[in-house]
Amino acid sequence: MKYAVVFPGQGAQEVGMGKDFFDHYAASRAVFERSDDALGFSLSRIIFSGPDDELKKTEYAQPAILAMSMAVFRCLEEEKGVGFSPEFVAGHSLGEYTALVASEALSLEDGLRLVHLRGKLMQEAVPLGVGSMAAVIGLDRESVISICESVSDLGVCQAANFNAPGQIVISGEKGAVDKALSLCKDAGAKRALPLKVSAPFHSRLMRPVADRLRESFAQCEWKRPKWPLVANVSAQEETDVGSIQEALFLQTFMPVLWSGSVEFIISRGVRHFVEIGPGSVLTGLIKRISSDANCFSLFDVDGLDEVIDFLRGGQYDES
Repeated sequence: MKYAVVFPGQGAQEVGMGKDFFDHYAASRAVFERSDDALGFSLSRIIFSGPDDELKKTEYAQPAILAMSMAVFRCLEEEKGVGFSPEFVAGHSLGEYTALVASEALSLEDGLRLVHLRGKLMQEAVPLGVGSMAAVIGLDRESVISICESVSDLGVCQAANFNAPGQIVISGEKGAVDKALSLCKDAGAKRALPLKVSAPFHSRLMRPVADRLRESFAQCEWKRPKWPLVANVSAQEETDVGSIQEALFLQTFMPVLWSGSVEFIISRGVRHFVEIGPGSVLTGLIKRISSDANCFSLFDVDGLDEVIDFLRGGQYDES
């Protein structure tokens, strides 16, 4: 049975996420406790108690999602005895770091410290109000790219996330993004609306963040991942540590090719996907990319039995 394991990115966070795993499973509880120790503050308090405005801060949201996702993953692996053997792992933006922790290319501690730094640097890179991101629904890739290029005289504006056919996120300086949104509407977009984010992620404005992150990579211990990573920036599999580091560097200021990543995985004969972590955004995107995909999303203890049954073989065949 061929399957891939995928991990969500920023925006999936929710106050209280993972508390049921913390309460019921020692392996999950250990992840949250190690996270607090690694970061030197009570990340678990922010996750479980909020307030929501605090958890939404990029420097907390990113390690929070990684910690919660790994708490669920470790519950499956250590408490439930699931022997993972995916064909690929992947994650959306921040989720790429979670995928690398799950595949043991990075320790939990190094992964948390990297994404905490990543979030902090992203927040500081561009003053509040200067940057913007927006979702464009119902326009093709080429049209969105062309519109972004047409407003370049107003500032940075580029496609940041190719999430699914007809669902693209743009990012850059507010004036340019606002103009691009207007042009997208004129071009026939079903919807074109600003997103409530604090920085223009995956745009050239994040290049200084990437440079700082690459310096921090040297302070981490890296290993070849147990399972191939399908990288955001290339939508291709990566197993070499140097190539993975380069992919992480580039994805900071280049587009997330999520649609292409899923298409690559499917092209290798995989049609089953298990999303681990808060929410089910990736499950929704995968189903839009391929109606034949069979998806599971695990974000609370109520979903454990179905996912365990699937991962142990269950009723599913090799198709």
